[in-house]
Amino acid sequence: MALRSLIASSTICFAAAAGQVTSTQFEARAFPALAPEPLFDFQRQNTEGLPYARRDPGARPSAGEFEIAPMGWSIEIPENASAPLAMAADELQRYLGEAMNVQVAVVRAANLRDWSTRANAIVAAGRTEMTGCGGRLDATKDYRIIAGPERIAVCGFDDRGAMYGLYNLIMRFRLREAPILPRNLDTVRRSLYQARMTLSGLGWMQWPDRYIATLPLYGFDAIHCSIYRNPNDAPGVGPHWDKMKEHKPGVMKDLLNRTGRVGIGFYAPILYHYTGTPENVEGLRKLVRDIVTEFPEIRGYVLLTEGFYFQKWFGAAGHGDQDLRNWVKEWSRAVAIAAEAAHAINPRIEILPWEYNVDFRPEQAGNKAYVMTQLPESVIPLLTFENGKSFELDGQKGYLRDYAINQVGPAEVTQAQLLAARKRNFRAVYVKGDTFASWQFGTFPYLPFPYQWHARYKAMEEWKVDGALETWSYGFKPNWVAEMRAWYAWTDAPPLDDLLRQIARREFGAGQEDAVLAAWKHFSEAIQVYPDTGPNWGSCNALASPLFFEKPKPRAMTLANSWSDEALWSRQSQLNPYWPYVPSRLIFWPDFSNQQDNAERYARFFTVPVFQKYLKLAASRMEEGLRSYRAAALRAPAAKSKAAFREVLLAEQLQRMMRSEHAVIEFEGIRLELNRSKDAAVRRGLLDRMTALLREERSRSVAARETARRDSRLGYEWEQDYI
Repeated sequence: MALRSLIASSTICFAAAAGQVTSTQFEARAFPALAPEPLFDFQRQNTEGLPYARRDPGARPSAGEFEIAPMGWSIEIPENASAPLAMAADELQRYLGEAMNVQVAVVRAANLRDWSTRANAIVAAGRTEMTGCGGRLDATKDYRIIAGPERIAVCGFDDRGAMYGLYNLIMRFRLREAPILPRNLDTVRRSLYQARMTLSGLGWMQWPDRYIATLPLYGFDAIHCSIYRNPNDAPGVGPHWDKMKEHKPGVMKDLLNRTGRVGIGFYAPILYHYTGTPENVEGLRKLVRDIVTEFPEIRGYVLLTEGFYFQKWFGAAGHGDQDLRNWVKEWSRAVAIAAEAAHAINPRIEILPWEYNVDFRPEQAGNKAYVMTQLPESVIPLLTFENGKSFELDGQKGYLRDYAINQVGPAEVTQAQLLAARKRNFRAVYVKGDTFASWQFGTFPYLPFPYQWHARYKAMEEWKVDGALETWSYGFKPNWVAEMRAWYAWTDAPPLDDLLRQIARREFGAGQEDAVLAAWKHFSEAIQVYPDTGPNWGSCNALASPLFFEKPKPRAMTLANSWSDEALWSRQSQLNPYWPYVPSRLIFWPDFSNQQDNAERYARFFTVPVFQKYLKLAASRMEEGLRSYRAAALRAPAAKSKAAFREVLLAEQLQRMMRSEHAVIEFEGIRLELNRSKDAAVRRGLLDRMTALLREERSRSVAARETARRDSRLGYEWEQDYI
């Protein structure tokens, strides 16, 4: 046995050197090396605080660098420093101690005007406290870092700027894997965004302290919390509110206090069914007054059409034959009433109307731009960045039906809105735009397509977006793509390949950079040809999809003989009674009467052959990248191998989902052909192919399950827990 194991290991190592390791060979090494994680374990990890990556014991400063000594340095902040700046100093102290083996004291100084003469100190304060270093800083969150062997100066436009400068030091040390900086570092970094919001990636209203403390490190400055629930628990409206949990007593106040200490702002929804009658108008004013008075700390309110609407709620593009422009005009009046009531109490409050449900197909650019002409200028429109973006495959045209990254954006409708908004005098314009994860593969903590993500960052910058809500319900989980995003939310970021090479070296070890960057380029090319289907089974399943020969026996409650309409009940519950606990849209459900090929409906914009062609192409390009990715992980040093294995397995899981989607569609086509054919030889051939597909899918399913067992983040999306 030992000899066979040695031979197998040698074979894999030889294949790794040649870049020819198969997924099966890789799993043979990776699965035994990684311990299974219990379901929801990632929540525990984020609640307790993820451990810092340790310094590289071999890291040494080059001739152009210097290193902070293990003892004798301090972090100095003003004695009257704000709580967020003090928290950042504590976080840097914690990081240096736990990860870098550097012990520093945090000192509250009465005067920092002599900062340039301090020795062995990291001095951090706003520009008014540090004479002569803040002249080039323009706005809050801007900062300057001046580093040399004697001292490191972090000068912010204000305390918030200094805070983000301290967190940027942590990012620099993490990339270098040591407390080492360039000797001549002098960088001025200006924030590109007034606001960068995220939702929790752990669960609705789940914001533990250690998790909150990671948010400013990744460049966020706000959370959007309690979606589909008014902050004061007042009854809401729309498609979700009646199923939402109530807040526990005091939870909103407690969360506001805890986020405020870390320097994280707070956005909340306001839900209201506006009809325009005098009584209804007064009810809206009272609701806004009550909320703003009870929660003066809330920075802004999102008025999303899924809960803040006029007369009749409708889904995106589901407005029927009603006059859409009249609906927009009346909805905008409701927005104006809410803004007026809020600003009467506090003029600084941000009101963010988000007209998501107004049809975003490319041909609706005129109607979407019309919204910008109706909103009051006292608000900040929140636009959906990519939804509706058109694309074409082999002459067949489609558009993004939900948040996705196969198209960079902005969508045609969003471009029209941005151009129309520039003709008005809005306070700012924000977007909902994914930056590291998406509902496309919505059960993943992040998507390793860095070149495609970077293209979106540049598009947001070029279109002069002022702020962004960067996640929806899948939320934020710490990851290297979100780390990359944090760099590009400020000016003076490193060139993309330089940054990615540092991340690759940290995650896979020195010498693996070329292989890892090659993989990331292939992955980024793969997602560009992936045909978008919306948030459905093909890109949102976690392990595998069922392949059906015929309609199965019910495995959950049915109402076939009830006075209740089973179809209505099923739509309301969203559960498929034949596949327990799974929302119906997240499995492929055949037409067992064999009258139609439901794959044609699923592919929607494209014919099945074109859809399958590009699905297969995306999977093949993933495989091209995985060859070098596997090899890099297998060559990683022992201290990095487990983390590298997890990186590869996540990408493997993406490719499996693509191949599984392709297999299910092919299987369904053969099933229908089998039903039509009467020729015995033809039927045997069809059954042979179905059998081969089943075997392939079984192998993928086993590997997918073993992967998910070792990474509790995979398959989780808190609206439905694990899918």
